Amino acid sequence: MSTNRNRRPTHPGAVLREDVLPGLGVTQRGFAERLGVSRQTLNGVLCERTPVSTDLAHRLGRLRGTSPDVWVGMQRDVDLWDALQENRETYERIRPLGAAVAHGPGG
Repeated sequence: MSTNRNRRPTHPGAVLREDVLPGLGVTQRGFAERLGVSRQTLNGVLCERTPVSTDLAHRLGRLRGTSPDVWVGMQRDVDLWDALQENRETYERIRPLGAAVAHGPGG
């Protein structure tokens, strides 16, 4: 992921909310039932309050005929961006190790 992005990557919940559910014409309850999760769990993801777990990524991949990697990748991009925004100053204070130190103790 590029750390120079000016906007937050799209949360997988937004993709589900804006593209997948309307395209299927199914309710949140019906979609949750097909996934085998609670409506509350699905709603947390759709509202972008809850991340897509690896378990849910497998369920979505199976239901949608996609790889779980698609859903995990979207979530990873969001998580990395959020962490950078929250901790940028801390990260900028960390200086890379020199080449000699990178080989471990004793050089």
